[in-house]
Amino acid sequence: MATYLKTFQALSYERLQNAFADLFGLTISQGGLMNMLRRAQGTFVAERDVAVGALRRAKVVASDETGVRIEGSNSYQWVFRCTEAVVHQAAPTRGAIVVETLMNGHRPQVWCSDRYSAQQGHGSAHQTCLAHLARDVAYAEQASDDPLAWRLRLWLKNAFALANDITNLAASTINTKRRALEKSLNDILAAPTHCDFARKGQNKFRRARDQLLTFALYPGMIEPTNNACERALRPAVVQRKVTNGYRAMWAKKGEADIRSVIDTARLKPGANTFTIILKTVTA
Repeated sequence: MATYLKTFQALSYERLQNAFADLFGLTISQGGLMNMLRRAQGTFVAERDVAVGALRRAKVVASDETGVRIEGSNSYQWVFRCTEAVVHQAAPTRGAIVVETLMNGHRPQVWCSDRYSAQQGHGSAHQTCLAHLARDVAYAEQASDDPLAWRLRLWLKNAFALANDITNLAASTINTKRRALEKSLNDILAAPTHCDFARKGQNKFRRARDQLLTFALYPGMIEPTNNACERALRPAVVQRKVTNGYRAMWAKKGEADIRSVIDTARLKPGANTFTIILKTVTA
């Protein structure tokens, strides 16, 4: 219960002490709670390693990261996702070394991420998250009356429509639609613009040009966005705002192991977070 409340309900040590006192009449020091949590976290390592093994065999991998304070310093929580596993990783750096160490030489067919350079070049092909570009385009459209932003938004709308229907389309139809999108994008990128916002968005599309329609080359295998990874990181963002960070790296790494096991189990319907924790710590 302490593991569940601390990891998934974002209770501080003081609130956790009060909860145990009020609910069960138990008096537990913060040091005692830390020792309890550290022992519990160790029981998740084996299942976390199984998830890492699945990740290192996957054909398609997606990744994302967010900032977190650990031991008073700026650090990062990464997440890696494939069809069979979700792996969280706490690290003091935002560099590509985190990806390289975790993947241990495995190079999937496709990697999906935003445009951050440390997440580039880890797969044979790459899918840039179109949702990130859509937000940039929406801002440019609101800030400017230049038609280029509107054309980019329409192009994204057509790309998302292709992604939504791709499993119902014949291969020839997918290729035809992909070539049409590539042609229209060429026209958009060649169009002149007087607006700095629209030009900035145009340049982002130009830099990611070869990574925008990768999903159409692997029908049904990959998503055009990286929203699943962002959803997996959302609890870490909430935790950061509630607690303002972690006192020790072991606490964050242990929580990452727990979240890896739980989020991997959640890929299958019917998974219950508390039940999984109970079975793991009492095995």
